[in-house]
Amino acid sequence: QVQLVESGGGLVQPGGSLTLSCAVSGRFFSIDTMNWYRQAPGKQRDMVATITDKYDTWYADSVKGRFTNSRKNAEKMVYLKMNDLKPEETAVYYCNQCHNWGQGNQVTVSS
Repeated sequence: QVQLVESGGGLVQPGGSLTLSCAVSGRFFSIDTMNWYRQAPGKQRDMVATITDKYDTWYADSVKGRFTNSRKNAEKMVYLKMNDLKPEETAVYYCNQCHNWGQGNQVTVSS
């Protein structure tokens, strides 16, 4: 059984930065592709970033150049560093591995 536990969300001013963390437990981790999604109020859940077992990354166009996805396999951790955050990026951010989801972490971008 896989568990994903996120941390690091909160309130930040426009243009600010936050780093989300996702701790993975319960199964062999290093071969898995890990994803980050976000869901704004009243909107669908969209993929934001992906990192494969080979450390290849993909980003949604809206976050390219501002978000950085990373992982530490030995520690079973995944990170999403978010820079230059915008108010429209206020959402619940989720860590995902296959059909497993974290509990979600609120990120609010507001002055």
